Amino acid sequence: MDGIIETAKISERLRSQLLFMLELDKLKTVLRRNHTTAMRRENTAEHCWHITLFALILAEYSNESVDIGRVLKMLLIHDIVEIDAGDTFVYDIDGLKDKAEREQKAAERIFGLLPPDQKQELMSLWNEFERRDTPESRFAAALDRLNPMLLNIYSEGKTWRDHSITVQQAYNHNKHMAEGSEDLWKFAEQLIEFAEENGYLLQ
Repeated sequence: MDGIIETAKISERLRSQLLFMLELDKLKTVLRRNHTTAMRRENTAEHCWHITLFALILAEYSNESVDIGRVLKMLLIHDIVEIDAGDTFVYDIDGLKDKAEREQKAAERIFGLLPPDQKQELMSLWNEFERRDTPESRFAAALDRLNPMLLNIYSEGKTWRDHSITVQQAYNHNKHMAEGSEDLWKFAEQLIEFAEENGYLLQ
């Protein structure tokens, strides 16, 4: 059944923009593996909001000068694809095999709800984040690693412990943080050491 957006007397551009925004509400139902400090599973909408604030507050720790507005945009949209593709656990070897294909298909559909100019802009930002080939994308990717690590520490390693994640796995997955922020990676190394000492990560 058509809703008010489909039948309202508005421009087609506004209609497509509103339908896109309504579609994004589904992010609130996508559960991630991470747990919040309140010991419940985080949803993707919460993750996108939280990590964007990380960028706003921690911008001074980027290795290179960045356009913070561009970083914020990337972080707001980087996980929109999870509406279709779901949250692929970063340590799920099988799930990672077709992750890129699933997410590319999702990006085309979801961003395709927008007018062509906005689709192009957001697709470009999303692909830039995935490639990590600009100062902005490298810093955004570093924050995308730091945020879950902090939540793991402050939920007593629940996600790591539930999935028997090792120190080496955590190190290998997160070490590219240094490409975006040496300072934050040095802090992250301390988090890994703390997790090892407290039994949150396996040897």
